[in-house]
Amino acid sequence: MKLRLFPQEPAGLNLLSQLAQQIVLASATMAEILGAPATEHDRLVEDMHNHEAKSAELHFALLTHMRTSFVNPLPREDMYGLSLCLNEAIEKLDAAAELVALYKLDRLPKRAADQLEIISRQAELTADAMRRLNNLDDLEDYWIEVLRLAKRAERTHRIWVADMLKDMKSTQYARNRDIANQLVDVTKDMRRIATQVGSIIVKES
Repeated sequence: MKLRLFPQEPAGLNLLSQLAQQIVLASATMAEILGAPATEHDRLVEDMHNHEAKSAELHFALLTHMRTSFVNPLPREDMYGLSLCLNEAIEKLDAAAELVALYKLDRLPKRAADQLEIISRQAELTADAMRRLNNLDDLEDYWIEVLRLAKRAERTHRIWVADMLKDMKSTQYARNRDIANQLVDVTKDMRRIATQVGSIIVKES
């Protein structure tokens, strides 16, 4: 039997889906930044700022919707938690992009691209999951896969840091470590989202 939570009130789920889609778009912009010369960074970072601003707008729109809607598709605390994590993830992507420009980094190690690949996959899975929150028993695979990707991201981060310590001078290491930390924190936020979906699945089963 399908688990359905008030599918007659889809506005909140639509806002969560739009929030998740902003991370997909931001991941694509971050990929452009990693492949672009430093002369292009300011323009691309401005695009990233726009994604972050749109995410904040959607987050506050969801808060307003929850306050004014009599029936919400999920408990308010769950919707708020999902929205907050989605918004925080894109804030960290925005910070990583801005650091690349501020530090005038023409090239990042291959591990940055590896980490971004994980983020992009987590974002795609999460955007799809947010559209399907009214069918919770379809989302267990999403929950498990995002957790698996998060573990892979942690390993990638450890190897990246070890490589930087071995190959870089202190100033270069510090700059690259700042960006590495922001990117791995994005994967942790995506894991928090999946964990919360898992909690909802357990509560509603």
